[in-house]
Amino acid sequence: MIIGGSASQDLAAHVARELGEELCYVETKKFPDGERYLRIDGNLSDEVTVIQSTGYPQDENLMELLFIIANLKDLGVKKVKAVVPYMGYARQEKRFNPGETISAKIICNLIEAAGADEFITFNIHEECVLKFFNIPARNLSAMPAIAEYLDKKFFKKTNEKPLIIAPDKGAYGFAQEMAEIIGCDCTYLTKVRLGPDKVETKIVDVRCDSESENTVNVDSVKGMHAVIIDDIIATGGTIVNAINILKQYGASSVDVCCVHPILTNNGATRIYAAGANKIIGTNSLSSDTSRVSIAKSIADALRD
Repeated sequence: MIIGGSASQDLAAHVARELGEELCYVETKKFPDGERYLRIDGNLSDEVTVIQSTGYPQDENLMELLFIIANLKDLGVKKVKAVVPYMGYARQEKRFNPGETISAKIICNLIEAAGADEFITFNIHEECVLKFFNIPARNLSAMPAIAEYLDKKFFKKTNEKPLIIAPDKGAYGFAQEMAEIIGCDCTYLTKVRLGPDKVETKIVDVRCDSESENTVNVDSVKGMHAVIIDDIIATGGTIVNAINILKQYGASSVDVCCVHPILTNNGATRIYAAGANKIIGTNSLSSDTSRVSIAKSIADALRD
């Protein structure tokens, strides 16, 4: 049985369809003072999967997730799997400054204390966060779903091989994963310190596919269709910088992909204004850019 929280109802419905499972409905509303009411409508099975992202408004979506899990347990469900495609508060996994709250640890503790028996998420910002759980916790990758979407939607039609670009070295693993699936080259942008007050961002030599140890000079960006990939896009500042550099190197076109399209503070507008053709995100969060479904990826994980 599948239950979708209010932040992920469409995604939950598609997962239920993929699995041939029953979709159980949740009634939610707010009282005049802002408190949340929740009622699960249906006959429950022994095992239930709850799908609920905890993006904006983070506190409301998180509270709803906790209410659903705890209520299911109280109603006699034996096993509850919590699928949180986008996990809010996951960026603070340690104290960077004295006195800071380790928010990721608290969220993990709350989800587990509510009664979750298993936890699944996608491309969490820091995978070490999962160590805060004492229950089985998995971090899935949305890169295969994004790569499949791009390959079917664009590259098979044009027979053109793109160049996959990570906006920094930290995201290079995503670029490698996508490039291997599509069968194309990938690279990343790197910051080079030229002096005490001067930093230059440039493209490193292009890494070829897994069958070759060679590199291709950065001039090969010229005339190429570039695809930028990252896990999260928030304000879009890093992506705008990457687009400008790729245009400077002569890329013929630039598309932008991510798993979690947060896109705050006019992030999408800024990215389009910089020259991106498309912004392609997954439906881990609901937005105008959520073109790639991760329903099959979730269904496959639940079958394991």
